[in-house]
Amino acid sequence: MSYKTLSKEELIKLEEKFEKQYISFKDKNLKLDMSRGKPGPDQLDLCMGMLDVFNSKSILNSEDGFDCRNYGCLEGIREARELMSGILDSSPDEVIIYGNSSLNIMYDTVSRSYTHGIFGMTPWKDLKEVKFICIVPGYDRHFSILRHFGIGYVNVPMLKDGPDMDMIEKLVAEDESIKGMWCVPKYSNPDGTIYSDKTVKRMAALKPRAKDFRIYWDNAYGVHNLYDDYEELTDILRECSKAGNPDMVYKFASTSKISFTGGGLAAMAASKKNIEEIKKQLFFQTIGHDKMNQLRHTRFFKDIEGIRAHMKKHALILRPKFEMVTATFEKELSGTDTASWTKPRGGYFISLNTMEGCAKEVVAYCKDAGVVLTPAGATFPDGIDPEDSNIRIAPSYPGIDELKAASELLCLCIKLVSVRKLIKNCK
Repeated sequence: MSYKTLSKEELIKLEEKFEKQYISFKDKNLKLDMSRGKPGPDQLDLCMGMLDVFNSKSILNSEDGFDCRNYGCLEGIREARELMSGILDSSPDEVIIYGNSSLNIMYDTVSRSYTHGIFGMTPWKDLKEVKFICIVPGYDRHFSILRHFGIGYVNVPMLKDGPDMDMIEKLVAEDESIKGMWCVPKYSNPDGTIYSDKTVKRMAALKPRAKDFRIYWDNAYGVHNLYDDYEELTDILRECSKAGNPDMVYKFASTSKISFTGGGLAAMAASKKNIEEIKKQLFFQTIGHDKMNQLRHTRFFKDIEGIRAHMKKHALILRPKFEMVTATFEKELSGTDTASWTKPRGGYFISLNTMEGCAKEVVAYCKDAGVVLTPAGATFPDGIDPEDSNIRIAPSYPGIDELKAASELLCLCIKLVSVRKLIKNCK
């Protein structure tokens, strides 16, 4: 039953019904936080064996004999580069291992370009204007980095097979101030979109006016499949090389949602020319990252097949949560014309769209009843969703029973806010 077809009297009756149900929910004193996509404790438990892979009697040398207790090895031990190259779908020679946070790498990469420039070109801080393309809805932390450096942005909408490439091709070809573009190419945050082969190839073949334009390829969910019949992502680095743009992309990934979120491995991959440039700058920043942790990860996972096997265990925990949330949406909201949502095949989020002008109020109603969601608008730069409709749903952390209660409350809030909006618009 579409609420948009109901009379004012019928809508008022629904409002009264939903208001009573909402009061009942508030009486339950829920206290749930679904604001970020954190792994649940049961997922973190899967890696506890990593703490036992060596002890005080263990030989702590890498495979090539490097003593991981000591200084050095700026780019990371060889076996860690091989492990992360499997996630990044790149050659180990194109990989640098950092600490535990890929966000930290992305920040540093922007910062180096801002203060020192790329390949001897003008540092961004000395330019009149610098902008990035932001795919929307997208990842709030990407946008926050831009805001921190005073970098502007140009929003480009996400389509079913990736960002609107017609817009991107035109923008980068005409505007030299556009220096970069953020991407989450597989199970994008929050839509769960996978960039098609055609989209990746068009992106690799871009002809940017700015010679220091870079694609910031944040493949955060490259191995985070919920189902066995998953799609492989076309490798952007190889495609860039084929298209004559070998240096145009930086790839990022981490094990933050694979092993321990606070103690994983992060890495970047890029062309050899980019890697050499970055290593020269890293020389002034660090003598080397935590090689003991690198060794711990490689001995626990061994190789990319070990990671894939491990991620199947994650999927057994996460898949019922995602399916329960989308089933609740189907049951409570289908046919009402009050919301639409994605059904991702992997990643960490469900993208929910309310009626225009309702998202902020829905989030506020949920919070007042004890469920904290990601702020409405967070998936757009500066937190401004022009339609006030998108809400990022993060099902991973709560237990299944808590998640069910939170999903039911969310649906109720959507219906209540939508009905009130429709009543207000009635003549």
